[in-house]
Amino acid sequence: MDQMRLLLALVLSFLVFMLWNVFFGQEAQQKPAPQLRQEAQKEEKSVSVAPSPAPSTLAKPVLENTVTPKPARPSRQITVETPLYKAVFSETGGGIRSFILKQFRATAAADSPLMNLFPDDMAVNGLLIGLSSIGIGAFENELFRASLDGDQLSLTDGTRELVFSSLTASGMQIDKVYRFAANSYVIGFEVRLANTTDQVLKDALVVALRNTFPVKKNSQAFEGPSALVNGSVERIPIDEIEKKGRLNGLVNWVALESRYFASSLMPLKDQEAAVRFAVLPEHVVEAQYLEPEFALAPQIRSNFEYQLFFGPKSMNAVRQAGHELPRIIDFGTFDVLAKPCLWLMNYIYEIIPNYGVAIIILTLLSKILLWPLGTKSYKSMSQMKKLQPLIQELRGKYKNDRKKMNEEIMRLHRTYNINPLGGCLPMLLQIPVFFALYRMLDQAIELRHAHFIWWINDLSAPDRLFHFDFSIPFMEPPYGIPVLTLVMGATMFWQQKMTPPAGDPTQAKMMLLMPVVFTFIFINFSAGLVLYWLVNNVLSIGQQYYTQKKFG
Repeated sequence: MDQMRLLLALVLSFLVFMLWNVFFGQEAQQKPAPQLRQEAQKEEKSVSVAPSPAPSTLAKPVLENTVTPKPARPSRQITVETPLYKAVFSETGGGIRSFILKQFRATAAADSPLMNLFPDDMAVNGLLIGLSSIGIGAFENELFRASLDGDQLSLTDGTRELVFSSLTASGMQIDKVYRFAANSYVIGFEVRLANTTDQVLKDALVVALRNTFPVKKNSQAFEGPSALVNGSVERIPIDEIEKKGRLNGLVNWVALESRYFASSLMPLKDQEAAVRFAVLPEHVVEAQYLEPEFALAPQIRSNFEYQLFFGPKSMNAVRQAGHELPRIIDFGTFDVLAKPCLWLMNYIYEIIPNYGVAIIILTLLSKILLWPLGTKSYKSMSQMKKLQPLIQELRGKYKNDRKKMNEEIMRLHRTYNINPLGGCLPMLLQIPVFFALYRMLDQAIELRHAHFIWWINDLSAPDRLFHFDFSIPFMEPPYGIPVLTLVMGATMFWQQKMTPPAGDPTQAKMMLLMPVVFTFIFINFSAGLVLYWLVNNVLSIGQQYYTQKKFG
């Protein structure tokens, strides 16, 4: 029984590391499978969506709205600027080429450029439309004339509208309508399709989001395409898109997520539709929303309305979008505990505007909440420590009769009314809170580039004192001295020394190696996570010392 207790102690030492990998294991490295755009377009042609007639409420005469073909001219770029962002739209494709967030920077450096949700070279069109019969590529290079005379649209309050129009060679008039609000990341988006021919047009509209996804590091946060379908959030790892890239059902939203930001499309009409994901060259991922099939009579127009969200994954921002978009912020299995912790951390920050201090106070509050469980665990450990001399004596006396030795050890536990698992079970009950805080601190955008003290100017990145030009084993760049991590490892070693030693010398040595192992595990974790773990260790040492003094 004593060996079981020692084995459980060893397992518990690894528990955070092991369960974290089981429940939230590192997303497989994103290895975009090469996929020619032509192949993707061929697949689009074969899509079959449940047919439904064009909504009569949206069908409108089109004669007065027909675009008259004009001489070809170079494509313009239209800049839309609000207090929150500066976006660039191109008349080529009528989509989004750049979306710069004014309240966020690309790095923690004071002179860093503002955060752009898309590549700076504007090589990616972030929002495209197409038809299932001909694919997305048919309109990707189509010239859409903007309704704006100039190249700038600025608004400090209220709303403004920008329309991109094109008349295709097949006789389809297409309008892409954007409606901007000054103080929101939500953009109204409407697609108007008009049949200027004398034939009934049957097809299905496709709206696609695109963005690049380089290989990520240092985080367990999901990055890639996702959708809310039939009430369930579906997240598809990039390397599994080829196998799981098609969803069908009631779609509330489809999105492309990074660790802290997202672009999302939300249809305003509740209907059965399809979602399809694809990997394109140059690490580009595409998320398509496929409307049901429509039948458009001659000289009739049909409208399709959506909302767009391009912005940070913060609760305040995504709430404005509605359509259950707040569910895009997901902290994993223990999300129901993590979100109250996030709210509490932000509340503390409003009083003390330093997220490092907020993490310390949050950790202290969680420790107070779990104090009874911790005390029970440490009390059991303290009692077990008293029995160690007697257990060692029994081991020596019955070293050649293991069965008898275990029986005597169990009798000893019963005599002193000590449960050998008493120190383990209370710790197991604390694990959900630990993991909830763990995931929240890793993914909360509030910690991105948040300054704490001195050299720790980004709680979402590993702490590094000084920057070295040479590489360090097990450390990802930037290279430097991980001060918080080393101190955390020292506190783990201290706490391990306070724990009753294992009876077997080999097991005892393995237990003492645990702080070293965890130090290497945490060396590339964000400073916010390490700070939480460090403070929790210090508080645990204090509680364990107090308990041992009281019951020792």
